[in-house]
Amino acid sequence: MPPDLATPAALGGLALGYALGSIPFGLILTKFAGLGDVRAIGSGNIGATNVLRTGRKGLAAATLLGDALKGTAAVLIARQMGEGAALAAGFGAFLGHLFPVWLGFKGGKGVATFIGVLLAFSPPALGLFAAIWLGLAFALKYSSLAALAASAATPLALWALGAPAQALLFLLLGLLLWWKHAPNIRRLASGKEGRIGQKG
Repeated sequence: MPPDLATPAALGGLALGYALGSIPFGLILTKFAGLGDVRAIGSGNIGATNVLRTGRKGLAAATLLGDALKGTAAVLIARQMGEGAALAAGFGAFLGHLFPVWLGFKGGKGVATFIGVLLAFSPPALGLFAAIWLGLAFALKYSSLAALAASAATPLALWALGAPAQALLFLLLGLLLWWKHAPNIRRLASGKEGRIGQKG
């Protein structure tokens, strides 16, 4: 039977996930490092890619880790209340990262949090995500394209692994991730998207 999402536990998981997911690690870490507001540079995004534009690789790595693990933590904590709560928490964490109430609902693009939620649900599916991302990133040098392709493959992998409820969750997360990457998709189509390691 599919997990019941219309329960107090699932609603609690959703709220927990949103609260954890909305923690803006990129903004917090850059401010504590004395670098000001990361939203004032580059793309204006709060994610690790924009934090990297400060020239601080360590801060970017810490942002990536924080944005991923908040999704993992949300799912693992909520799972104590049942699988429905865990699924709701994963969705909530992703929504919190994309639309944090503290920042006027203007958050990141979701790749790191997608990865963190996937880690909590299915390490084998995460392995496939990583293989696709790394293969395309090395071959084509487009980080955004690699992430988009890997996210599209994730629901199929989860379905093949016998986890239809998780596959549906990641289909929803993937659609939101693609929507947030609309500017990247337009630049890819026009040949203007920056490549990995490209200067300027």
